[in-house]
Amino acid sequence: MISASSMSVLLVDDQTSIRSILRNTLSQIGFVQIAGARNGLEALEHLKSNPVHLIISDFNMPDMDGLELLKAVRSNVRTAKTGFIMLTGQASKDLVQQAIAEGVNNFLAKPFTASSLKSRIEAVFGPISSV
Repeated sequence: MISASSMSVLLVDDQTSIRSILRNTLSQIGFVQIAGARNGLEALEHLKSNPVHLIISDFNMPDMDGLELLKAVRSNVRTAKTGFIMLTGQASKDLVQQAIAEGVNNFLAKPFTASSLKSRIEAVFGPISSV
C-alpha cells in the first residue's frame, strides 16, 4: 500500500477554483505534496525540475491543452511513466479516444467527490493509505 503523503501531484487546470477544489480534496485523502499549473506549458516547465508521481489535468486549457500535455509527458523518457488522470466535463468521445491512444491512465468526471478521486488514483497506483 502506498502512502498518499509520500506521493507528489501536479494539478493542471486554467480555473483556479478547480485547482483549489482538487487541492483540498487531495489533502482530505492525505496528499501533502501538491503543486499547480494553469496550462500544459506551465506544467512542462514545472516537470523539468520537479518530477511528480501523478498529473491530474483538464482537457481544455489555453496555450497547451491536456491532450497536448499528455503527448509531451508520454514522449519524454523522464516523465513517460508518470500517472496521468484527465479531468472530463463535456469531453467529446473523440477526445477521450485520443487520450486513451496517447496513454492516459484514467479519467475523472466533473463534478467529483473525494471517493471518486481516490478510486481513480487507486486504479492507477493500487491502494493508497492516508497515513
